Amino acid sequence: MIARLRRIRSASPFQAVLIGGFTALAAFMSLPIIFIFSHAFKPQNELFLFPPRFFVQHPTLRNFESLFLHASNATVPFTRYLFNSIVVLSLTLASVIIVSTMAAYVLAKYRFHFKALILSMITLSLMFAPETVSIPRYLIVSGIGLNNTYFGHVLPSLASPVAVFMLVGFVSQIPNDLIEAAKIDGAGHVGIFARIVLPLSAPAIATISILTFQTVWGDVETSTLFMQKEAMRTLAFYVNSLLSGLQNNVAGQNMAAAAGLLIFIPNLIIFLLFQRKVLESMVHSGIK
Repeated sequence: MIARLRRIRSASPFQAVLIGGFTALAAFMSLPIIFIFSHAFKPQNELFLFPPRFFVQHPTLRNFESLFLHASNATVPFTRYLFNSIVVLSLTLASVIIVSTMAAYVLAKYRFHFKALILSMITLSLMFAPETVSIPRYLIVSGIGLNNTYFGHVLPSLASPVAVFMLVGFVSQIPNDLIEAAKIDGAGHVGIFARIVLPLSAPAIATISILTFQTVWGDVETSTLFMQKEAMRTLAFYVNSLLSGLQNNVAGQNMAAAAGLLIFIPNLIIFLLFQRKVLESMVHSGIK
């Protein structure tokens, strides 16, 4: 910390202007985050003040109490939705990381027929919006009988073109000499993958973990299309249905503010934990 302060003091005028400008920009971009936290703790009367206030004047936990009381009166308890989200998120994260990394390793380091065609199809799939494949996904999931199962949540996210595309570029930078040396030492494909590819791909894996987390945590499509039983739906679906039901309900806006904060906090925590790895993957240009 002292070393950083010394560097700032010894900075040139141009560097000082840059530091001040980026600091002001960072503060400005953090305003929506501050507002989400402040809004969730506003009492009912402050939510509808005009002109509206950015910061809460009299913070209260009443909003969260109302949200949990509303959930306790529902057919399925709030904890069930939360449990489903945690299970689905854990299974999806592990599956996407393993499948995408293995696919990227093969595509980046091995030669086989139709490799260029497969890479082209992966790149082409990035152009499709998720809504365009909703019907095929429903037909596949229903056809193999995965409705109302946890794997029905996981399967649509298992093939992640973004993750494979990002990892192929990252794994291709791993020196071939390093892999050949491991083969000479007697390491098999599994050993090379577990001891070399996975550790050296940690920054890219952290990046796709954040992207997958954000997608799965806020996903309502699988619960809407593939889950007919309310007990198999996720927290994002419950919050989305709650918010849509409270759009014209003045008395329920406090619950909507609290629910929005609960959905946002996990995304913020995951990003703060892995931000260094994400930045490393963005500027990564080679492996020493």
